[in-house]
Amino acid sequence: MANKYDGLARIIIQNVGGKENISSLEHCFTRLRFKLKDESKANTEMLKSTDGIVNVLQSGGQYQIVIGTHVPQVYEVVMEKAHIEKQLETEGVTEQRNKGIKGLFNSFISTVSGVFLPVIGLLCACGMMKGILVILIATGLLTTTDGTYVIFSAVGDCIFYFFPVFLGYTSAKKFKVNEFVGMAIGTTMIYPTIISAMGGNAISVLFSGTAFESNVYLTFLKVPVILNKYTSTVIPVILAVWVASKVEKFAKKIVPDVIKSFGVPLVTLAITMPITFIVVGPAATWLADLIGMLVQALYIFNPIIYGAFIGGFWQIFVMFGIHQGLIPIVINNLATLQYDTIFAATSTAAFTQVAILIAIMIKTKNKKLKTTSISAFFSGLFGITEPAIYGVTLPLKTPFIISCISSAIGGALAIGLGVKYYTMGGQGIFSFLCYINPNGNAARDVLMSVIAVLVAMAISFILTLIFFKDKTEEKNVRPVINNDNKVELGSPIAGKILALSEVKDETFSSGLMGRGLAIEPTEGKIVAPADGVLTSLFPTGHAMGITTNDGTELLIHVGIDTVKLEGKYFNLKAKQGDEIKKGQTLVEFDIDGIKNAGYSIITPVIISNGNNYAKFSPTDKSIVGIGETIITLN
Repeated sequence: MANKYDGLARIIIQNVGGKENISSLEHCFTRLRFKLKDESKANTEMLKSTDGIVNVLQSGGQYQIVIGTHVPQVYEVVMEKAHIEKQLETEGVTEQRNKGIKGLFNSFISTVSGVFLPVIGLLCACGMMKGILVILIATGLLTTTDGTYVIFSAVGDCIFYFFPVFLGYTSAKKFKVNEFVGMAIGTTMIYPTIISAMGGNAISVLFSGTAFESNVYLTFLKVPVILNKYTSTVIPVILAVWVASKVEKFAKKIVPDVIKSFGVPLVTLAITMPITFIVVGPAATWLADLIGMLVQALYIFNPIIYGAFIGGFWQIFVMFGIHQGLIPIVINNLATLQYDTIFAATSTAAFTQVAILIAIMIKTKNKKLKTTSISAFFSGLFGITEPAIYGVTLPLKTPFIISCISSAIGGALAIGLGVKYYTMGGQGIFSFLCYINPNGNAARDVLMSVIAVLVAMAISFILTLIFFKDKTEEKNVRPVINNDNKVELGSPIAGKILALSEVKDETFSSGLMGRGLAIEPTEGKIVAPADGVLTSLFPTGHAMGITTNDGTELLIHVGIDTVKLEGKYFNLKAKQGDEIKKGQTLVEFDIDGIKNAGYSIITPVIISNGNNYAKFSPTDKSIVGIGETIITLN
């Protein structure tokens, strides 16, 4: 399922200069630690003003984004969205990260992306060629008998006719099958002899009188085979290659090594292809037809609501990657219906972002925001809206909401005007070629889509001028809650009491992480200051989070930048999730070892939900022992 930190992660990636500007990424207990190729490309002010980000620091050659104690979850999503390979666990860090189990939805999106993304560019290029040819024929510059038309028509049609071959290859890479076996599966499905067999007389009829009624033109070992025209189809070849992935594993086990090079492909194809023609192909074709009918039924039920829903939520779909899951449905609609309405309803989405960027460029006095908007504007013209979404509109919130509203209106208008999408093609300004009807009034749908786009752009532009405020709103502060019950927290460390302002780290010294104090340890151990739960414990042992039984949330961070020690000089005595008792030893550490390594041992003790208390009273002692009261809350 989509992760709640997806939007934040994409904003972070966009505003550190994009994934191409990231050299490496790690995290400590509260912050993401980037090494950027060029820190000047980072939009620090935009990041600081983004909800979910506490602060941004540039220190020690690192670009540090302070998130809070939930930074591991944000880190995982940033790594995924930026396609950064995780480094091996460093010495001293023995705890494995919990990767979790992918849900069916995530698996589906991952599969679709892996299969379709490699061919999307070529698919769009061929679709644009078909659109250009329609224009040249309509204007009389070419005829269908001209050699120029014949050659370019072949270019435009090649991927659509031989689509199973292309998808056979990409599916094989995704399912880790021999790529040439995948291509062989796709080629066999559209082999001329197989297709020509459908032109003969049917020898029988299966499922007569039902929605699945099918003619049988040949048999395999006397088993009836339902043939379908698999050119331009999507689902059958993907499922066939998935079956091949299972068969190939079996073949590798039974085929002797001496003949594996040809024996494995032989066994794989010999088993997979009959299964494909007898079972997988017909079932997948029926499924594709059913999807097309469902989309058409929703469209017929209420075209306006249909257009508003898809148009309004399209950019949210893009944020969470859900739009990749709709690509096979669009392609399937083009194959079964000869047109599509999903992409027709999204025709205005990119352009609403462009209009909003223009309005922001007019209103803002923030040079960094203006520069980011200009860059995102040119990307948006060509349908690439991620820089606009994650670099500008989503962090500013109101412009993103405006874009969704205006895209919903534009989508409803486009569908209401009868706009249809006829071929895969370019995005943004190039997408208008996709609305050229090859079998009717070529210009009508193009004109209607332009009208919908202009209306949506006007709405988004005007609303942005009215509602966009060129200033950063203060982040919400949690309300103060009077608590009649006094809470006294014992010291987790023995040592000298210091004010937070004496900590040489802005995140702690400025109070951004919460109210508290600091302790310069005289004894190398941390104990539980109260009964509660060890809610988080960094594998390196240098930082931890504790929730006491009365609801107080503490953050204890031994030293500054000690995450770089990678666990050296720290010895864990408890594990994350443990129920702990006051005075229980949680971590032991070597004070001299840390100092000799060049790190401060001053330890911030932070009450991260301190604003929930009306009174916050730190001790007036200069030296405390373990367990002595250091903070009183009520």
